[in-house]
Amino acid sequence: MELVAGCYEQQKWTPVADFTHHAHTASLSAVAVNSRFVVTGSKDETIHIYDMKKKIDHGALVHHNGTITCLKFYGNRHLISGAEDGLICVWDAKKWECLKSIKAHKGHVTFLSIHPSGKLALSVGTDKTLRTWNLVEGRSAFIKNIKQNAHIVEWSPRGEKYIVVILNKIDVYQLDTASVSGTITNEKRISSVTFLSESVLAVAGDEEVVRFFDCDSLMCLCEFKAHENRIKDMFSFEVPEHHVVITASSDGFIKMWKLKQDKKVPPSLLCEVKTNARLTCLGVWLDRVTDTQESLPSAAEPSPVSKEQSKINKKEAGDVVQEEKKQSIHNAKKCDLTGDSNKPTKGNTSVSTKKRKMVEMLEKKKRKKKKI
Repeated sequence: MELVAGCYEQQKWTPVADFTHHAHTASLSAVAVNSRFVVTGSKDETIHIYDMKKKIDHGALVHHNGTITCLKFYGNRHLISGAEDGLICVWDAKKWECLKSIKAHKGHVTFLSIHPSGKLALSVGTDKTLRTWNLVEGRSAFIKNIKQNAHIVEWSPRGEKYIVVILNKIDVYQLDTASVSGTITNEKRISSVTFLSESVLAVAGDEEVVRFFDCDSLMCLCEFKAHENRIKDMFSFEVPEHHVVITASSDGFIKMWKLKQDKKVPPSLLCEVKTNARLTCLGVWLDRVTDTQESLPSAAEPSPVSKEQSKINKKEAGDVVQEEKKQSIHNAKKCDLTGDSNKPTKGNTSVSTKKRKMVEMLEKKKRKKKKI
């Protein structure tokens, strides 16, 4: 499949093709962006890296054995990936080394989300669990059993709440209590959500409509027809004078919408582009000042999960929330998730014979040095 990047002229909002690359041998399943790089995951079990400043393919990471299901950057130093092999991997986004690899779920990892502070992460998988990761101490903090397999989990912008999506239902959790404060029900299965503010959530699914919900009142603020086919992914961002939502659909269209201050009023269409492709995922790279969040916090900083979650665990004895055995990691310096080994592993250490030979740029340089 192809990776297509574009830009817009701020006055006319005219989409212009800027970078196109034949990225993978199978369809794309995930995409993530930081201030310089775009990374894509695929059913071909690889992660590709693109330098958007130079507009070049920067190499590939081959560590997972299974479809890459989720990719998340935290700042410019760390990338976290999840896949159908049940692994969550933490990557150094400078050297592109796999710092840690942990067996996170008994089934597939379906989605993960990093807290705005960088101290916590949440993941869901096909083992019917919601798992909390303490990124400061580098260990699994809690496991919560849920009735069905969730396929999306997402922190709010300030990290005061998070949502868990199961089919067409969205459970809203409060961080201070770690309990469900309410449930939002969509008409059809949900494929994508994005927070527009701390309390307003945009929801899209297996239909042509996008809905805005208030996470406090649980009421639908507005809805509008965005596409002619189901919506696969959404993303929101802010530029001067504009708060924008981008939608990508199976109909091949990518559309940009200008949000109104009053979220009860449907947004207006800024522009659209027909890609002539069956879109599966969406990311937005903004050519602007470097991200202020450089890396995950060090172990010296306290994690917000420690006190609050421990109180919850004592109060709610009936809830199936239990602390997993501490996977202590005394020598974790750069990475914060517990791994299978204490030494960093290169991204291409788990290459199978069936996979296409894909070598990172770093590896190429090292080989050249050895020859010399």
